[in-house]
Amino acid sequence: MTYALQTKNELSRKELGDSCCQVAELTAFIRLSGNVQISGKRLTLNVVTSNPAVARRIFQLFKQIFNLNSELLVRKKIRLRKNNIYLIRISEPGGVRQVLTRLGLMREGALVQELNEQIRRKKCCRRAYLRGAFLAAGSVSNPENSYHLEIYTDYQHQAEELVEMMKTFGAHAKVTTRKNGFLAYLKDSEQIVAFLNVIGAHSALLNFENVRILKDIRNRINRLINFETANVNKTVEAAVKQAESIRAINDTIGLDSLDPPLRQLARLRIEHPEASLQELGEMLDPPLGKSGVNHRMRKIEKMAQNLGKKR
Repeated sequence: MTYALQTKNELSRKELGDSCCQVAELTAFIRLSGNVQISGKRLTLNVVTSNPAVARRIFQLFKQIFNLNSELLVRKKIRLRKNNIYLIRISEPGGVRQVLTRLGLMREGALVQELNEQIRRKKCCRRAYLRGAFLAAGSVSNPENSYHLEIYTDYQHQAEELVEMMKTFGAHAKVTTRKNGFLAYLKDSEQIVAFLNVIGAHSALLNFENVRILKDIRNRINRLINFETANVNKTVEAAVKQAESIRAINDTIGLDSLDPPLRQLARLRIEHPEASLQELGEMLDPPLGKSGVNHRMRKIEKMAQNLGKKR
């Protein structure tokens, strides 16, 4: 089961809430995954989903708000291994008009595009509308793979409404085009967590946070390992270069020609090729700090360079 499906199944089991919130959620279902068929004076309202748990919730909402027994039809997709399509239908003209009018989708007998102002005004209704929108046309990626949450709509103004509604809860979504429609989407992990909290997907939120924390820990460990590896590589490269300079001096004028402090350090480097500058400094008599050792090594390397030029 995908993470998105787990999230939707959790939301589908939530209590329906107050009547105003039920209206807001059902409005989202109809606006984002519904259609009205008009044949003469006959109206048919259809709401479509591929999730049986979501289909049951839509059926319950029609029953709870309007006491309407809607039809629940199951259709097979043509392609093999595809999910069933669940169609919740109200075909009684009076019932369709009652639903659309109560939800603010029909005024004076005409269908309207504007969202019911009461949904915008009440915080609980905005939450319910966003929950319905996600259940109707939303998706969220498995946080193990990527951070992405989106809600699809056929109309740009609906996507922009969703963005404005999310913004009131601190989730700053963006709008982009997708084939013949539009997406309101979030890519920031903290913003996705905020949205899941708003719509009441608390178990999904906890799973998301657990994965995110583990990923952050793994990334931090990898950065530390990479940092340490880079430091080790730099130390090894420097040690090889220093040893080459010392051998060049030994092969030309001999190490005995060096001043005692440089001679002591040169011999320690040859004897301990894997040691860091700090470790070499601790072996010196008297001991010397890292910067002091580095200073002496530079003198040795410069001397080797000058000898090379004279050849």
